[in-house]
Amino acid sequence: MGTAQEGPLSVHEAVTVAGAHVDAIPALVVTGEVSGFRGPNARSGHCYFQLKDDQSAMDAIVWRGTYQKCGFALRDGLKVVMGGKFNVYKGSGRLSFVARTVSLAGEGALRQKVAELARKLEAEGLMAQERKRPIPRFCTRVCVVTSLSGSVIDDVRRTLARRNPLVQIQEVGCSVQGPGAPATIIRALRVAAEARPDAILLVRGGGSFEDLMTFNDEALARAVAASPVPVVTGIGHEPDTSICDMVSDRRCSTPTAAAESVAPALEEIIGMIEDRRTRLVRTMQGIVRTDVAAVDQLDGSSRAAMRAYLDKRRLYVESMASRKCLTDPYATIEDRSAQLNMTEERLVASMPRVMSRLADGVEGDARSLRAAIPVALARAEKGVSQSGRALGVLGTRLLAPYEGGLARMAGQLDALSPLRVLGRGYAIARGPSGHVVSDASRLAPGDTVSVLLGKGSFEATVSAVDAAGESVQER
Repeated sequence: MGTAQEGPLSVHEAVTVAGAHVDAIPALVVTGEVSGFRGPNARSGHCYFQLKDDQSAMDAIVWRGTYQKCGFALRDGLKVVMGGKFNVYKGSGRLSFVARTVSLAGEGALRQKVAELARKLEAEGLMAQERKRPIPRFCTRVCVVTSLSGSVIDDVRRTLARRNPLVQIQEVGCSVQGPGAPATIIRALRVAAEARPDAILLVRGGGSFEDLMTFNDEALARAVAASPVPVVTGIGHEPDTSICDMVSDRRCSTPTAAAESVAPALEEIIGMIEDRRTRLVRTMQGIVRTDVAAVDQLDGSSRAAMRAYLDKRRLYVESMASRKCLTDPYATIEDRSAQLNMTEERLVASMPRVMSRLADGVEGDARSLRAAIPVALARAEKGVSQSGRALGVLGTRLLAPYEGGLARMAGQLDALSPLRVLGRGYAIARGPSGHVVSDASRLAPGDTVSVLLGKGSFEATVSAVDAAGESVQER
C-alpha cells in the first residue's frame, strides 16, 4: 500500500483491497482435475467445483454461457484446461478462478473432437436410422475388411465356418492403426464394394481410445456412409463406440458379434425353414379346405341353377309345342281368311253410309261458300279502294321533297353543262387522236382538228401554231 496503515480496516474495505490486487493479476490458462463438481445450478445454470492437482486446489466457477459453449459435460475426475482470471467475491471474501474458456486435456481433447465430429455428421443426417440400409437376413457372400496379420481375421473365419460354412468369405487387407490407416481402409472398402457382396464387415480388435481413433476419422466415416454395399462394423469391445459405428448400417460390439449377425447358425436356419414349412403346410391345408368347401358350394349352386334353367326351358318348349300354329298349320290361314271375309263384308256394308255422309258435307260446304263469296269480294274491293286512295296521298307527300330537290339539281346541272358554254360562242377542239386540245403546242401545221360549236361542228386544218398563247383576235 506504500504507507503505514493509520487504523484498522473494516472487512469490506479489506476485501476491496484484496480484490483490487487480484484484479491486477493477468488472465491465466490452468490445467487440473475437476473435484467436488456442483452444477449446473437448477436456477442459474452456473457450475461450481475445485480444480486441483497433486499439490494444490482452488475454487473454480464456470458461468452458464461458458458451460453451454464448451460442448461436453463436466464431472469429477475430468482433466480440463481452463482460461480465465481470479476474482474475489465481496460477499464472502472467497477467492475463485472464473473460467472464460473450458476444454478437455489429453484424451479428453480427443473425445471432445470426436464428439464435435459426431454432432456435425448427425446434423448432416449420416446417422439417421432411415438412411441406413437393411442387411440381408441370410448373407451368402461377405467381404471382411481388416488387418490380415492379426487374430481378428482368424476369429471371423472360425465364427463363419462354425455357424454357417455355406457363407463365402472374401478378405481385403488394410491397416487398422496409425497415421495412414484411414486411407488404406477407404481403399479397402472401395475394393470390397466392387466385388458386390451381400455385406461388408469392417472389424478390428480392442485397444485404447487413441488406438481406435483411426475409426473416428471424418473421411473414413463418410466413405462408410457412402458405400454402395451395406457395412457392418465390429470395432473394439462392448463399451467402445466410434464414428464409423454411428454411420454404419449395423453396429456390433465385437468382430465376432459382427460375423454372427450376418451368418445365422445352420441349426437356426434349419429350424426356421422347418417352422416355415410347417406353417406353409398348415396354411395350404386351410386354403385347400376352404377351396373344397367353396367348390362344393358352387357345385350345389350350379346344379340347382341348371335344374331351374332346364325346367324353365322345358315349360317353354311344351308351351310352344301346344300352340295351334304348330299342331295345325292350316288353322292360322283359315282364321286369317275368315277375318278378311268379315272385314270385307263390313266395308261393303258401310260404304253407302259413308258416301252419303260425305256428300251431305260437301253440299253444305258449297252452299256456305256461295253465300260468303259476294260479301268477301265486296269487303275486299272496299279495302283496296281505300288503300289506293291512301297510297296516292302518301306517295304525293313522300315524293314532294324529292321533286323539288330534283328540279334544283337539274337547274344546277344545266348551268354547268358544256352545251350552255358552247351556246355562248365557245368551241371545243379535238386533235387527230380524238382528245380535247387544251395546249396549242400539241398541234402541228397540217393536223386536222374537229371543232364542236354550240350548234353543229366542222373540221379544219392547222396552217400555223402560236405556242406563246396569244389569242386569235390578237393575231
